[in-house]
Amino acid sequence: MTNLKLAVEVVRAHNLMPRDGQGSSNAFVELQFDGQKFRTTVKEKDLDPFWNEVFYFNVSNPNELHSLTLDAHIYNINQAINSKTSLGKVRLTATSFVPHSDAVVFNYPLEKGSLFSRARGELGLKVYVTDDPSIKSSIPLPDIASSSSSSHSSLQSNQGELTSRKIEESAAAISANGKKGMIRSFFHLPRSNNQVQPPSPAPSQQPIVYRGDETRSENHAPQVFNMFANSYTQSSSFGLRETNPILGVGLVEQMQFLFVRVVKANDLPSKDLTGSLDPYVEVKLGNYKGVTKHLEKNQSPEWNTVFTFSKDRMQSSLLEVLVKDKHILKDEFVGVVRFDLHEIPTRVPPDSPLAPQWYRLENKKGEKGKGELMLAVWIGTQADEAFSDAWHSDEATSVDSSTPSNHIRSKVYHSPRLWYVRVNVIEAQDLVFLSEKNRGLSNVHIKAQIGNQVLKTKSMQSQNTNVLWNEDLMFVASEPFDDHLILTVEDRVGPNKDEILGRTFIPLATVERRADDRIVHSRWFNLQTPSSSDIEEPKKDKFSSRIHLRVCLDGGYHVLDESTHYSSDLRPTAKQLWKPPIGILELGILNADALTAMKTRHNRGTSDTYCVAKYGQKWVRTRTITDSLNPKYNEQYTWEVFDPATVLTVGVFDNGQITDKGSNGNRDTKIGKVRIRISTLETGRVYTHSYPLLVLHPSGVKTMGELHLAIRFSCTSMPNMMLLYSKPLLPKMHYKMPLTMVQLDMLRHQAVAIVAARLSRAEPPLGKEVVEYMTDADSHLWSMRRSKANFFRLMSVFNGVFAVGKWFKEVCAWTNPITTVLVHVLFLMLIFFPELILPTLFMYNFLIGLWNYRYRPKYPPHMNTRLSCADSVHSDELDEEFDTFPTSKSSDLVRMRYDRLRSVAGRIQTVVGDVASQGERIQALQSWRDPRATVIFMLFCVVASAVLYAVPLRLLIVTGGLYVMRHPKFRHKLPPAPLNFFRRLPARTDSML
Repeated sequence: MTNLKLAVEVVRAHNLMPRDGQGSSNAFVELQFDGQKFRTTVKEKDLDPFWNEVFYFNVSNPNELHSLTLDAHIYNINQAINSKTSLGKVRLTATSFVPHSDAVVFNYPLEKGSLFSRARGELGLKVYVTDDPSIKSSIPLPDIASSSSSSHSSLQSNQGELTSRKIEESAAAISANGKKGMIRSFFHLPRSNNQVQPPSPAPSQQPIVYRGDETRSENHAPQVFNMFANSYTQSSSFGLRETNPILGVGLVEQMQFLFVRVVKANDLPSKDLTGSLDPYVEVKLGNYKGVTKHLEKNQSPEWNTVFTFSKDRMQSSLLEVLVKDKHILKDEFVGVVRFDLHEIPTRVPPDSPLAPQWYRLENKKGEKGKGELMLAVWIGTQADEAFSDAWHSDEATSVDSSTPSNHIRSKVYHSPRLWYVRVNVIEAQDLVFLSEKNRGLSNVHIKAQIGNQVLKTKSMQSQNTNVLWNEDLMFVASEPFDDHLILTVEDRVGPNKDEILGRTFIPLATVERRADDRIVHSRWFNLQTPSSSDIEEPKKDKFSSRIHLRVCLDGGYHVLDESTHYSSDLRPTAKQLWKPPIGILELGILNADALTAMKTRHNRGTSDTYCVAKYGQKWVRTRTITDSLNPKYNEQYTWEVFDPATVLTVGVFDNGQITDKGSNGNRDTKIGKVRIRISTLETGRVYTHSYPLLVLHPSGVKTMGELHLAIRFSCTSMPNMMLLYSKPLLPKMHYKMPLTMVQLDMLRHQAVAIVAARLSRAEPPLGKEVVEYMTDADSHLWSMRRSKANFFRLMSVFNGVFAVGKWFKEVCAWTNPITTVLVHVLFLMLIFFPELILPTLFMYNFLIGLWNYRYRPKYPPHMNTRLSCADSVHSDELDEEFDTFPTSKSSDLVRMRYDRLRSVAGRIQTVVGDVASQGERIQALQSWRDPRATVIFMLFCVVASAVLYAVPLRLLIVTGGLYVMRHPKFRHKLPPAPLNFFRRLPARTDSML
């Protein structure tokens, strides 16, 4: 029996409906879960009662926990007539059942208990799951409504005694564990109400724990548990957690910042003997300071730089803006402007920007001196237009000021538009062979190159100077088309030795573009001599070798630059083929919690993290929050959605460019990523969840922290979106002129390399490791873990078929006679009324979908460690998965893994051979490989044709069905004759070596 229990702590109620006729209520709470019912004590004459009572429910089947609900009803008891009246109810689904470590007290608004009842107020509950074996289930109390009036008074006294006894037990438990009984009240607000209610003071009474006579022997950490809407359950440390943040405008929490815009200075005093000045400005607030660039020999400099300081990190009430003179040894003080933070104005967009003002500089004594500084100082939020380009105080704490600011800024990128380049090599004429020995028989091929992409045609043998190929080569190119298509004609003169016969250069900007499958006109190109390296148009000679080509830019395809399973864009390259968007996707990157330290600074672990989100051609990067394991980003981004069958990817990285000594060119380290499929989101709903950042390491799967996101998908055209479900997933060219799987894999690899090269040159750069991790560039490599996971996925798909077969076998075995009789009746009805077969089938599927609606997922699916076989993978399999390609392991280890792969492939080979044998036996019925078996089958066909002609088909079906479902008394344990005949048919296994 399982030890899993659901704990419900009934804390308090607030603002209940008066129902006793005297402006008050005698309230108690009744809890119902999984067929169990518990209730609290009665609080008389109190519209804001406190209970602080804990109940433990047994969970009969943990696999069905995701489908269970908890009902909490508040009733008012009328002691005169011994009846109860509903004051409201709360229903909680499985998404509210979290581990004890994540549980907090929420105030849930009360709903009406029945159609004609009234309800108001809130009920404070704390709900969590635990697997502690020392906890016993609660003792149910008798129902108030069913008890007599005489027993009601005794029940109240018994409840008082039980309450006092439980208080004593709780006090003893609290003395053993000081943390028990500490309750933090968090108020859960309905979505329609934006007002925050002040929390009421918590009472001094400790929680009353209703359980058996035994108490906890020791303090055990509760085992984590999580619920999923499928059979793949996993630990809640790897699961999704729903949150209820207070969102401001949009999908992020409003954060206040102090903005300081340093515009320019005028008439600054000279400090050098030469009369020059190299000024810069230092903005200082407590321990934070930002510095502008110094301008050499300029007494009226202009900076126009914005600094921001997070209001949560402000350690001083005085802002100082200092002007200094840059020197080699020590910088010299020029002047200062001071501001009191309490007197700084607040600006909220769409207010106009605050106009800068001139401020006279003061000396160290506070006296007005020479020089002026133009400044604008205000308090705003992250919605301010100056926020994105500003220097942030939370981006540079504990980091050397030499760190370039372009490594920590937030930016939006657009990946280049990619095209497929189709090169149809038709023929070459009038080739001039340099080697005398090849004048009789040549072995010619063409090498085509665009950038780093190199492809070759097949080698064709020819006895003359004309060679024919008619072969297609596919490349990937990006806008703007700065590269050239270089084609080189080569002759194989020896082993690994090629002789260049000529080459031609074709600028991609001059290549014809097409958006459909129309035929592109072919062209002849003259070949330049092998010694020529000029990429310009060659001079036209009277005689030269030439090559016949058909080159075009195919815009009807979608260039796959990410794994097909996680594609974020399915549109073709040509813009004229784009359809209007069907919706808007809004993403709020709120914060990250409990991140794993990726580096050491000042003898402690820390991280400098930023987030990257990719959807379609738009990449976004948040600002880097330095020296924090719990960074707050609160940045919002939007995308246009053209197809719901796409995936949004959000990754978290540690900025390797930032160290104590500034940028050192290190690679950024992956922390984790989240994938969200757009089609799983309900339209218009705001999803706020904390996603665990799961990363597979050679030592196993690890949780690197949590990423808090807010997501909303808004549909602009519901008919267009519903119509998309009937359209092809990819553009038409993928079906009219399909590419092979080998071509798609090669082209995807080239596309990722092009995108990574382009984004790595942006400011701030997105490294190659970031792009490859976000696009799953290595998902095609071999992995024993993925192979097992895919096998189990396949088995789960066929589980329904196996279950139907097992059920039909039980029907035929008369395991349940009533079910078997009903199946016989249904079978006869469908036979004699065949027009009911299809309507019954479709109605049955409709009812199944309607029944499963109550079990639908309440949140987007997330990475599942059980489904991925990551929680039970062997260490050697992980070591093989993280091995380089080609391998870098020792020969003995590679030999062992090769033998293991051979054993797995041997089992697959056996299964494939068995399936092939069954198909060959079917072919052997008429192939006369076994003449006697073929004669028997032919005689059977003659008799069957006569019987089917003479006997009505409906009668034959009824007879066959009743025979199959006959009672076990009329069955034999031996296989039937048709099966014996089929197994005796010959296969071709005896002909194999």
